[in-house]
Amino acid sequence: MHEDFERCVRAVQAKDARFDGWFYCAVLTTRIYCRPSCPVVPPKRQNMSFHPSAAAAQQAGFRACKRCRPDASPGSPLWNERADLVARAMRLIADGVVDTEGVRGLAARLGYSVRQVERQVFAELGAGPLALARAQRAQTARTLIETTKLPMTELALAAGFGSIRTFNDTVREVFALSPTELRSRAKSTPQAAAGALVLRLPYRKPLCPDNLFGHLVATGVPGVEEWRDGAYRRTLRLPHGHGVVALRPENGHIACRLTLADLRDLPAATSRCRRLLDLDADPVAVDDQLATDPLLAPLVAAAPGRRVPRTTDGAEFAVRAVLGQQVSTAAARTHAARLVVAHGEPVDDPGGGLTHLFPSPEALASLDPETLAMPRSRRRTLLGLVSALTDGLDLSAGSDWEAARAALGALPGFGPWTVETVAMRALGDPDAFLPTDLGIKYAAEALGLGGPAAVVARSAAWRPWRAYATQHLWATGDHAINRMPAA
Repeated sequence: MHEDFERCVRAVQAKDARFDGWFYCAVLTTRIYCRPSCPVVPPKRQNMSFHPSAAAAQQAGFRACKRCRPDASPGSPLWNERADLVARAMRLIADGVVDTEGVRGLAARLGYSVRQVERQVFAELGAGPLALARAQRAQTARTLIETTKLPMTELALAAGFGSIRTFNDTVREVFALSPTELRSRAKSTPQAAAGALVLRLPYRKPLCPDNLFGHLVATGVPGVEEWRDGAYRRTLRLPHGHGVVALRPENGHIACRLTLADLRDLPAATSRCRRLLDLDADPVAVDDQLATDPLLAPLVAAAPGRRVPRTTDGAEFAVRAVLGQQVSTAAARTHAARLVVAHGEPVDDPGGGLTHLFPSPEALASLDPETLAMPRSRRRTLLGLVSALTDGLDLSAGSDWEAARAALGALPGFGPWTVETVAMRALGDPDAFLPTDLGIKYAAEALGLGGPAAVVARSAAWRPWRAYATQHLWATGDHAINRMPAA
């Protein structure tokens, strides 16, 4: 996108917010970089240059605009839509892997050499993994400066900086303000409780919250998830500890209230919440493609901007998918709640009724199958999955989608429905599709699409957005997953 000069110029002159995060506009005269939608008067075209990432703009010597805050724009949809090396690397960098494991750890997760990862990432983004992680640390630092009263020394360490000097230099370089000046400019934000962080998670309009929050709440596991005071709340297992998040839909953003055991987990928690709600999607591109089908067009027009409800933890979702095989939503929640009470890690939640983290694969490895109130075949499926997860099956943000599909399909009891369900919601594949799903069958019958074979044939025109088409098809039924919960 950033290499198409004329298209980028038109987007900047139109202040088109749809392109926020796709590229960044740098002004050669002022040495400032902005979102395409920056509200200031656009620069002359001869003074524009375009960059694929905030890190690339920073490396080229530009600082972030104080008006449009380009460092806080929605992420590029490419990193969630694509399954190649660079996209996988970007998802892992956003999840904080470089900060916790370094570039060597990133490369090991991807299965490539450090040199190859650095070369491919730089070729596409104009900045290497370290620079991208540094840009993310700068944004984390800004968030903590503006939303907490932490001393700067503690804040620097929490943001991932190795020293207060590096922290000060980076903040000045990126924002053209010292940390103290940034804090003095920030508007005071009321906190719900001591230690809470209040954030705004931006997204590209439109957004339909009905199926997004309806699905998460209807399938929520008691003790791990809840709907309270108009917000979806859940516990998070994070690299340095646990967290509790409350997410509420607002106009143009999701209000996010985070309580973290360790502030170093802020980037990972933010990334996982964005992934959970599919906030980096490009809804206009998705809707335009699906609306070319005359049977889907009315559904898209009625609810533009549907997202795919995903997950904060791929392993957790895979376990829950197995528990939900061939049973009702209520039964699946009951099975999951029993696992949580027996094997989950207790947490304190002064602001609500959350009690546990969902059990990790390691905690479930000691599971006694005789305690499970389910058929023997499903017990075998669950134990096989847990064994694969503890042996290294990767369902994280940076996983190889096709390798994960193949590994899941080789497990006992994993048919196409379960594999594609995990691909859709845990792996994040936008083209995952469930033609044999009961809800899809009912929708196909109501719309006159025919049986599963006919639906698969017709779905070729929906690619690569069949996961989004699934959301529209499910919405033809009267089920709680399609309705925004009452406040």
